[in-house]
Amino acid sequence: MSEIFRPPVTKIATLAGHRDAVYALTGGAGSTIYSGSADGMVVGWDATNPAQDGVLLARVENSVYALRYLPELDFLVLGHNFQGIQAIDLTGKQLIHATALPPVAIFELVVSASRQRLYAALGDGTLAVLTVPDFRLEKLLRITDKSLRCLALHEGRGELAVGSSDTLTRILDLDSLSTKFTLGESTNSVFSVAYSPDDARLLTAGRDAQIRTWDVGAGYALMGTVPAHMYTINHLAFSPDGHYLASCSLDKSIKLWDAATMTLLRVLDRARSAGHGTSVNRLVWPGAENRLVSCSDDRSLAVWDVGASADSH
Repeated sequence: MSEIFRPPVTKIATLAGHRDAVYALTGGAGSTIYSGSADGMVVGWDATNPAQDGVLLARVENSVYALRYLPELDFLVLGHNFQGIQAIDLTGKQLIHATALPPVAIFELVVSASRQRLYAALGDGTLAVLTVPDFRLEKLLRITDKSLRCLALHEGRGELAVGSSDTLTRILDLDSLSTKFTLGESTNSVFSVAYSPDDARLLTAGRDAQIRTWDVGAGYALMGTVPAHMYTINHLAFSPDGHYLASCSLDKSIKLWDAATMTLLRVLDRARSAGHGTSVNRLVWPGAENRLVSCSDDRSLAVWDVGASADSH
């Protein structure tokens, strides 16, 4: 049996400047990342040049929980809680669209390039569908009376995974928005859904601190459950090469897993690796570098260097 390769992980920078908890992260062009906070600020950073100060792109009056970069347009879309969707043209550095939505929290944004639609998960249990690039509100679909917390797209199958505070993950048909599958194994709110880079598996996690793996091709049959953290799992993110899965939690830690076997490889926390001191809220892997970026209630972002996987040497 081959020995498990446990990559070295080093914290290389702390990105500071936000004045309140940082909830939103998304990757941009190249090594750029964008963060959004309870302070209403949206900031751009360069993950390969962390000594450089962040660039303030927007300041809004309420918290920002959701950000999404649209590479085809070079737009950054933000969910402005209780106000709606705003789109920033990064080339011209100006706000170009604002679309009002029901006055609730906006927890997640995803964009289907093939269907030119943006989907927003709202705190009142509604899925908002907007057309891209004009950000016209096309549909509001009430799915449940609890918050919709997370979204993930499977473009190949034309499916949208929707995780909710009612404990369920629903798989919707992207065209009809009808529910094709309902995954009901979670015992509490579902805060993160993520398709593996090969689209063969869906992972779900949330308040019950478990990571569940579902076989997409077998009608989303449950493949396994891992008791992954002490407390709520806030987010899951696969590395671009598909080797690793990172999870982050209210327990103040980030965990790095072998994505194929769900073997735990590393724990990144304050004691072991000068990690965050409070809840870790979101993760992103920017660009081709072996970088992982995290954000936290401690108002900061951390940039991590993850050693290359064994079979890439």
